[in-house]
Amino acid sequence: MAMMIKIFLTLLSITSFMSFTTVSSSKVPKNVPKNVKWYCSQTPWPEACEEQLKAKSSYIPKTKSEFRDMSVKATVEQALSANSYNKNLGPKCRNKKEKEAWADCLELYQQTIHQLNTTVDPNSKFSDVDAQTWLSSALTNLDTCVEGFHELGVTDFVLPQMSNNVSKLICNALAINKVPKTSEEETPKDGYPEYVTAGDRKLLQAASPRPNLVVAQDGSGNYRTLGAAIDAASKMQRSGRFVIHIKAGTYKENVVIGNSLKNIMLVGDGMRNTIIVGSRSVGGGSTTFNSATVAVTGTGFIARGITFRNTAGPQNHQAVALRSGSDLSVFYQCGFEGYQDTLYVHSQRQFYKECYIYGTVDFIFGNAAVVLQNCMILPRKAILGQQCVVTAQGRADQNQNTGIVIQNSRVMAAADLKPVQSQYRTYLGRPWKQYSRTVYLKTHLDDLIDPAGWLEWDGNFALNTLYYGEYQNTGPGSSTSKRVKWPGYHVITSSTEASKFTVANFIAGQSWLPATGVPFYAGL
Repeated sequence: MAMMIKIFLTLLSITSFMSFTTVSSSKVPKNVPKNVKWYCSQTPWPEACEEQLKAKSSYIPKTKSEFRDMSVKATVEQALSANSYNKNLGPKCRNKKEKEAWADCLELYQQTIHQLNTTVDPNSKFSDVDAQTWLSSALTNLDTCVEGFHELGVTDFVLPQMSNNVSKLICNALAINKVPKTSEEETPKDGYPEYVTAGDRKLLQAASPRPNLVVAQDGSGNYRTLGAAIDAASKMQRSGRFVIHIKAGTYKENVVIGNSLKNIMLVGDGMRNTIIVGSRSVGGGSTTFNSATVAVTGTGFIARGITFRNTAGPQNHQAVALRSGSDLSVFYQCGFEGYQDTLYVHSQRQFYKECYIYGTVDFIFGNAAVVLQNCMILPRKAILGQQCVVTAQGRADQNQNTGIVIQNSRVMAAADLKPVQSQYRTYLGRPWKQYSRTVYLKTHLDDLIDPAGWLEWDGNFALNTLYYGEYQNTGPGSSTSKRVKWPGYHVITSSTEASKFTVANFIAGQSWLPATGVPFYAGL
């Protein structure tokens, strides 16, 4: 991802260089023309809006909610059409790299369609925050599709044929959707939301949950590989939480836990004992998206006591250990080891507690709404001449409710970097996309952090539109006196402002984290 050239507006990722408005009123104001043209004029892409809505219905919406639903349904139809067309492009791919990027796009379009459908599902109860999360993820998927072609250097043939208005229509839906003002949420009386069953509560409270399947290399379990256990789980009739115990061992495999596998819980024997290892990389011909040792998109995923590792090494550039696009996912006492692009917090709402993350360049990156609490963040020795950068957040639209929050954690040199850290500059983050957003709250920053704190991506790109914040950090690298002077950088002094980035407010954690059994604190 650090080697990736910036993506321009002519392709699917058309959000990055625009200033978008948000439709503010819930009903049509008086004395305005009551037609689709007026509604569409309130969106960032009015022509695409009019073209799509006028072609589908003559009905005039009476409220913003109706307009949003009409817009999302029209977007679903456009995405289905685009996906159908994209499927036929496979035979036109001229080489393995084009085929690799094209295959990612098929998966990403299917995820986008799933997320858009969820946003207008009449049989589901969800909040405006939920809808904004799913719309944000849908847009991120299409950006990721484009990035695969760019990073593999194969943009000249298949990619132009995949251009369409789906991203514009999702941007419109993000602007239309009403998100309430940030506020603290009430914790359920017994610490669990109503939808959590009594059986799940006992399971999640247990120190060692009873597994549905056991993975063991020595044959003492149900399966010898995690991949085989996941495949078996996908064929079983399941309800509630499904627990897979992975016994101590080093498992060399690449694993995908897809949309259909909800509420999967992986329990290892501790991050030093249960290790899942892969070595895919962009240098080895994979896209960043497909380089992940373990990738998960099924809602409600939990991992505990496992290390996810990518051994491709710094010379092979982007090489992901774990990619999560799982909404309401939790990682507790886990390790993430790699070099460039170790932990891909791709999309949706995520929470990390007491984890260790090792890497060199942009090693916590993506466009999820994510909070990391009480984690150890360990820059390691990079290729000589490289800078170490902790985060590269990928928010491409100002209406996406995404960002990286690092709270009550420690950023310090890994053992291999410590003796030579004077040869490397280490930064808290840099802006991968136009509205990049990263905040450090009450985190210990060791002496490896460069006094400037933050690094440019490409000249003045995004320096006015990003949001980078620091609040009550400690340690020798925490002084803000010599920090960058960018318009988008903030030394946060107000607890009210800092509270916007807490578990309760940023990822609505009090409504879902109690059900996971993982300890957390909701505020500052």
